[in-house]
Amino acid sequence: MIPHSAGLWLLGLAALALAGCASAPTPAPAGTDHSSRYTITQDRAPTGNFDASGLSDAVPVYQAPVRAGNKSPYTVWGKHYTVMDSNDGYVARGTASWYGEKFHGHKTSNGETFDMYQMSAAHKSLRIPGYAKVTNLDNGQSVIVRVNDRGPFHGDRLIDLSYAAAKKLGYQSRGTARVEVASITVKPDGSMFLAGQPFALDGQQVKRPVQTQTANSAFDGQGGGLFVQLGSFSSRDPAEKLQTRAVDRLGSSLGSNSVRVRAVDTASGRFHRVQVGPFQDEGSARKTQRLLETEGFAQSIVLTDSD
Repeated sequence: MIPHSAGLWLLGLAALALAGCASAPTPAPAGTDHSSRYTITQDRAPTGNFDASGLSDAVPVYQAPVRAGNKSPYTVWGKHYTVMDSNDGYVARGTASWYGEKFHGHKTSNGETFDMYQMSAAHKSLRIPGYAKVTNLDNGQSVIVRVNDRGPFHGDRLIDLSYAAAKKLGYQSRGTARVEVASITVKPDGSMFLAGQPFALDGQQVKRPVQTQTANSAFDGQGGGLFVQLGSFSSRDPAEKLQTRAVDRLGSSLGSNSVRVRAVDTASGRFHRVQVGPFQDEGSARKTQRLLETEGFAQSIVLTDSD
């Protein structure tokens, strides 16, 4: 992540390294002068044992569209980026990093002050300020953050969280984590939407009835076949949330196929797999996989019932 003041927006992006922080930061390029802007050259976690367990999530509120921080297109290190016209319906999976003490107290892309102890984030294309629910796909933990900055521009990282948000998600010591980012939009009347679906801050999303299956259920006896797997989780809760989102997004386009959560015991423990099917041939499975990709489910795989 590369925060910047309004007057040094492009200069800061070109001169300051590296986007996305990790537990073992990489030094800035040779010759970079941080003396007029930052007091330390490498990012790091705050000293002491900061307790994020009681830290509240960001509270989404309606705000009319603003220009600050939403210049589009924009260029960083020779690469062009486009800011979305609207955050409605956005959901994506990728790698999250974090940023902390180096940028603490400095301006974000829209002129706010970065506070590593608050629940905030940087994103390359979401409109700012905005809000997003970020879920750690490895442990099922979720936070709601205020997106008020641009970045990360390092590698293929999807989002940069504040140190506090990363710690609450449990990955601050590793530096990065696999996450799902779902936008939260607020209408002028106060109604909220998570990735395009009605949403409430207590986490109760409007849901349609869905089937929940285990490896021992009758669902698994439908003659085998192929399935498109959307994800696999050690915890059941994120699996059921993904199942619901798939049903909500695809609806009748699934035809006779269902979305199930299949609990599978492996040598590494129990995993909850979210799968669409069954399909009797690979062509049908691949067709649905392509449909899923257009709806934002980019990490799917095709497998057999016994895999």
